[in-house]
Amino acid sequence: MIKTLLIDECRFLAFRPVSPAVHTHWRAFLAFGLFFTWLAGVGRYWDNPRAELWQTLGLGSVVYVFALALIIWALLAPLRPRNWSYRNVLLFLTLTAPPAVLYAIPVETFMDAGAARATNAWFLAVVATWRVALLAVFLKRAAGLSLGAVVVATLLPLTIIVVALSTLNLEHVVFDVMSGIREEERGPNDDAYGVVFLLSMLSFMCAPVLASVYLALVQRARRGGQQGAGADTAPPRR
Repeated sequence: MIKTLLIDECRFLAFRPVSPAVHTHWRAFLAFGLFFTWLAGVGRYWDNPRAELWQTLGLGSVVYVFALALIIWALLAPLRPRNWSYRNVLLFLTLTAPPAVLYAIPVETFMDAGAARATNAWFLAVVATWRVALLAVFLKRAAGLSLGAVVVATLLPLTIIVVALSTLNLEHVVFDVMSGIREEERGPNDDAYGVVFLLSMLSFMCAPVLASVYLALVQRARRGGQQGAGADTAPPRR
């Protein structure tokens, strides 16, 4: 079983279809994904002397993945994707966790502060891009959404999160946490913070467009569901 799990995880991360074992032994896959989710959470703080106990124990990442799964499941459910359940969304998100172990690499021990900040930012960019691409593939293959719906369903949750963080003025804090940059290592003119600001502005501009298209897709999915139900209940022709 362990061999099958590892092979399927490698296939999953390489955007290839996995075996039916992910459905028949989903508890084992979920435990595997939660382990790496916890490990990535520990890795973000293991060398930070100012971290709180719950951060050092990696509990934040575990709670976060359950909350994120709930948001994505609830937000995309009106689009009527197939095989859509909270369990499947949670399982998918946890299986994207292994690349985040990159955060645990102690680059600060063999690089100067500037190079370490840049490397951590690149780690974050690579892992985030990888996970977003996996989400798009998941929504297309497993959920069966159309290409346009995949684009909206992939970008809308991310946009909502970024807008919410920016509204609360937490976007830089979250960036520091995700990339492993400590407060004393911040640079006022870091290019990474310019990228964070740019993403925030793009999110504010794109949010209304994505929300409008999302509502249109929900309406279309609802009409399709009503027509399908009507066809099922219509009396047979004589």
